[in-house]
Amino acid sequence: MVRESQRNYRITDLASDERPRERLIKVGAAALSKAELLAILLRVGVKGKNSVQLAQHILDELKGLSGIQRASISDMCKIKGLGEAKAAQIKAAIELGIRLTGEESEARGPLNSPAEAAALVQLEMQALQQEHLNVILLDTRNRLIKVEPVYRGSLNLSLVRIGELFHAAIQSNAASLIMVHNHPSGDPTPSPEDVALTRSAVQAGKLLDIEVLDHLVIGYGKFVSMKERGLGFA
Repeated sequence: MVRESQRNYRITDLASDERPRERLIKVGAAALSKAELLAILLRVGVKGKNSVQLAQHILDELKGLSGIQRASISDMCKIKGLGEAKAAQIKAAIELGIRLTGEESEARGPLNSPAEAAALVQLEMQALQQEHLNVILLDTRNRLIKVEPVYRGSLNLSLVRIGELFHAAIQSNAASLIMVHNHPSGDPTPSPEDVALTRSAVQAGKLLDIEVLDHLVIGYGKFVSMKERGLGFA
């Protein structure tokens, strides 16, 4: 017979009114904590920890949901009780959330603010380990055509060709675009290179009759609109 101290703890070890899955069914997902939601995916705890406690340990070790999103599968598997299968399930759940956000943004119609534009890409881009530059392409009514990747790496004028920014816009017959890139450090404060690139893009857009509406810099859970700050758009 396996002693209680030696076996893994399961959700069923909790009182029925404390089990995350039952609570979700009864009161809805929004009422559950992050640890409870993660515990539903884990199902099983480890020696000395039930699934909710293990979930909280994972959140603490990886610095929250954004840390889990940024972590590799191998990094996640370094945590006792978290193997490849469970790590993959967690990654899949996060990716579904990102894609749902994208679908909801597309269904909302015209993009009328920097916040709405940032919402299209925030969840995906805030976790990237390198700088990525994308353009959000819009039609004459500010409705989304698509989000097009342009460049990966350190952003500066010597490496990013301005023509590359507008190539997809011309092909898609876009009326305008929004530049967006991330800062892997998590701090979205624009750099002098960001301002210089924005200024060049705005000038080129005027020549091509494709307006650059904004340049968003994405950080962890926050963003900066360079248009709102008057950086590169004077």
